[in-house]
Amino acid sequence: MPRDAAPDPVYRERSVWWALTDDLDPSAEQALVERLRSHDERAFNEFVRAYELRVFRLVLRMVGRREEAEDMAQEVFVQVFKAIGSFRGESKLSTWVYRITVNLCKNRVKYLSRRKSGAEAELEPLAERAPLHQAKGVTFGDVARPDHLVEGFQAERVLQRCIAELEADFREVLVLRDVEDLSYEEIGEITGLPAGTVKSRIHRARAMLKTLVEQALGEKVS
Repeated sequence: MPRDAAPDPVYRERSVWWALTDDLDPSAEQALVERLRSHDERAFNEFVRAYELRVFRLVLRMVGRREEAEDMAQEVFVQVFKAIGSFRGESKLSTWVYRITVNLCKNRVKYLSRRKSGAEAELEPLAERAPLHQAKGVTFGDVARPDHLVEGFQAERVLQRCIAELEADFREVLVLRDVEDLSYEEIGEITGLPAGTVKSRIHRARAMLKTLVEQALGEKVS
């Protein structure tokens, strides 16, 4: 992804950065896969245009640092192009791409953790934030969608930092469900986890994230 790419989708209006590129219908997807297998450069460019924001958003949420995410997103597409011959069509192309993305990210997060180069290093310190009770339309509910906790730029920075503090196994399911809006079944296909494990990890991840957000804000969320 070029360094002068469009503004970070994480900070866009929610209606924009939640929107996903529609999956291709099965026949169109198969045609694209065949063109990719034949190393059709135009097909690869079409594929990158269709998936670059989805991949970049997922990578950024997983690793937490923009520069790292840009490099990782490029690596995802390199790996997809190398491995496209092994794609058997047993899942949607998007699911297969997500699986590659998540696996690369988890390996990178573990590497960064060993180097003690936490993903929060890039994030700005909390300053001049509005009290949580002043945020508009904020509810939490019964360990509900953490991304709906707070609104505004500073609040998004808090949320991103807290997501980055989650362990990789919990971070991946939370991001796939509550940021990418994937189904439990799709998450299971991507991670290789049983549906019950997916649901329990998401529940635990939301609870942990709620605690981290409250600690960062210095107040309870309701």
